[in-house]
Amino acid sequence: MATITTADFRNGLCLEFNNDYFQIVEFQHVKPGKGAAFVRTRLKSMTTGKVLDNTFPSGHKVESARIERRPFQFLYTDGEHFHFMNNETFEQVAMEEKLINNPGLLKEGQEVEVVYHAEKDLILGCELPQFVSLLITYSEPGIKGDTATNASKPATLETGATINVPLFVNEGEKIKIDTRSNSYVERVKD
Repeated sequence: MATITTADFRNGLCLEFNNDYFQIVEFQHVKPGKGAAFVRTRLKSMTTGKVLDNTFPSGHKVESARIERRPFQFLYTDGEHFHFMNNETFEQVAMEEKLINNPGLLKEGQEVEVVYHAEKDLILGCELPQFVSLLITYSEPGIKGDTATNASKPATLETGATINVPLFVNEGEKIKIDTRSNSYVERVKD
């Protein structure tokens, strides 16, 4: 563990704070006309995924946490746990759903990154790539000529998840999905 100050803050830095591990999502140094300077931050919990706003006095000392990202492959789910295999050592690990950033978009064989606390070798979470391509297994047909509005319809994906897609997207097509917002990006051409 290294002790750092607010001057060392940057996006993506991981901190040990309030008996949890947080990643800095965004931060802003503020120097008001009166009073002491401070740093306003948005922190995302690495264990629960909750985002909180926190203000640190300028120069405040905190403990940084060394985080490693390791390549894994999603194998299967047994309903209670999700099972992954390390691509380098072939070791298998099981994780609870709450540790995965978007479990509904996981497909067998999917490459993911498992986030570890380096010093404690503790699993903090699992992150999917920013974009995934999945097949639409069910969607109502769009109404011809109804493309002037920005309307959408629900579509069921091969993983069982449901997202909203534009009316012109049909069953049997592959689409690209943003895993951070769980939203449609574009159709994928094979």
